[in-house]
Amino acid sequence: MKTRTEKDSIGEFQVPADAYWGVQTARAVENFPISGLCFHPDFFWAMAHIKYAAAQANRALGKLDKKRTEAILKAAEEVIEGKFNDQFVVDVYQAGAGTSTHMNMNEVVANRANEVLGSPKGSYKELNPNDHVNLGQSTNDVIPTTIRVGALRLVKKLLSELQALAAAFNKKACEFYPIVKSGRTHLQDATPVRLGQEFGAYAECLKGWGQRIDQASKDLEWLGIGGSATGTGLNTHPQYREKLVAVLAQRTGFSLKLSPNLFEAMQSMAPLIHVSNAVRGTALDLIRICNDLRLLSSGPRTGFAEIILPPVQPGSSIMPGKVNPVLPEMMSMVCFQVLGHDSTIAYASQAGQLELNVMMPVIGYNLLQMLEIFRTACTALRARCVEGIQADKERCRWYAEQTLGLATALNPFIGYLKAAEVAKESHQSGRTVREVILEKKVLTEKELEERLSPENLTEPHDITQKA
Repeated sequence: MKTRTEKDSIGEFQVPADAYWGVQTARAVENFPISGLCFHPDFFWAMAHIKYAAAQANRALGKLDKKRTEAILKAAEEVIEGKFNDQFVVDVYQAGAGTSTHMNMNEVVANRANEVLGSPKGSYKELNPNDHVNLGQSTNDVIPTTIRVGALRLVKKLLSELQALAAAFNKKACEFYPIVKSGRTHLQDATPVRLGQEFGAYAECLKGWGQRIDQASKDLEWLGIGGSATGTGLNTHPQYREKLVAVLAQRTGFSLKLSPNLFEAMQSMAPLIHVSNAVRGTALDLIRICNDLRLLSSGPRTGFAEIILPPVQPGSSIMPGKVNPVLPEMMSMVCFQVLGHDSTIAYASQAGQLELNVMMPVIGYNLLQMLEIFRTACTALRARCVEGIQADKERCRWYAEQTLGLATALNPFIGYLKAAEVAKESHQSGRTVREVILEKKVLTEKELEERLSPENLTEPHDITQKA
C-alpha cells in the first residue's frame, strides 16, 4: 500500500496515500481496533453541517479569508451529501470525548478543501485541519452538538414511521370492530371485547409514545456549540456562537437555539437521556403488543388462532408447513436491543466529571443506533405484518360464546355469588354460560338475546334495561 508521511505533535506517521483522513485518524485506527463499529451516517451529516456553519460564521466575523472559507464550504457540502462516508474509519470505542472521530472529520474536510485549492492530500500549509477547519471549535462542544443534531434528524424519521404504524393498527381497528371475541385478563376468560377495540388500543398507545418522543426531542434543540474547551468560549469571537447556530438552524431546518448555559450543555447529557428514555418506553409497549400478536395468532390448531399474520417465510427446517410470527419476533428482539442501548446511555451519562463527559462517543453511537434500528424495525413490522393481518371471525365468535366471563353480566340480576355459581357450573359441565342461564331460568331466551348478547357487553350501558 502506498503511503504518505504526515506529522503531528507526537511525531511522524504513515498514512495511506489515497486517504482523505490524516495522521491523527491513522493513529486512532491503530490504537482502537476494537469492534469495527462506526457512527451512524447522520452523525457525520450533522458534524459536517457544524463545520459548514462554523466556516460561514468565522468568515462573517473576519476570522477566515474568503478563499479558505469557500474551499471548506465545498468540502463540507460534499461530506453532507455522503460522498466521503467511507473515509470515517475510527472505531466507536475510542479516546474519550470523541476527539479521534472529530479529527477524522477535520482531516477529511481539510484534505478535500486542499484539493479544491490545488494542493495534494496531506499538505496542510495552505489549509490546516486544526487551525482552519476547527477554528473556534473544540471536540467538547462539537461532539455533543453533533449528537443532538444527528438525533433530531433520526427522531424525525422515527416519528414518521411510528405514526404510520399507529395508523396501520387503527385501520385494522376499524376493520375488526364488528368482530366480538372473549376478553382475557390474567390469561383467563374475561368479558367479551371487540377485536377492533384491542387493535384500537395498540394504535392509541403508539400514538401517545410518538407524542412523548416528539416532546422529549425539543430538548435536543438547545445547543452548547461555541462553548469551546470548557464552556467559556475561549478563542471565539463574542458573536460567533449566535451566528453559527443561526446558520446551522437554517441549513438543517431544525429550531436550533443557543443554550442559556454552555457549561451545563457540555457537562450534562440530560436531553439525550430524555429522548432515550422515551424510546425505551415505546419499546417496552411494543414488546407487549408483539407478544399479543403472537398469542392471538398462535396455533393454527392448538392456540388462540383469532388472527392470521401474513405468512412471509417457512417457519421450520424440520416441520413441514409450519409458519412462525417472525415479524413480531424480530420487533421484540430489536426492542430488547433498544433497552440495552438505553442502559448504556444511562451508565455513560452519569460518568461525566467536572466540565466534561468523556463518554460521549458511546452515548452518541447508542442513541443514534437505537433510533435507526427502531425505525427500520417499525417499518418492517407495519409493511410485512400489521397491514396484512386477517381475523378469523368464526373463531372469535366461538370464544365470545364460550367465555365464562359472560357470567359477569348476571351480577345486576342475581348478584356476584350466584353468578359465580353459574360460571362454575358452566366450566364443570362443559356447557356455555348461556345454556346454564336458560336452564336455571335466570333470564328468558328473549331477555338473553336482548340484554346479554356479546355485542351489547362491549359498550357501556345499563343491561338491566331492555335493548
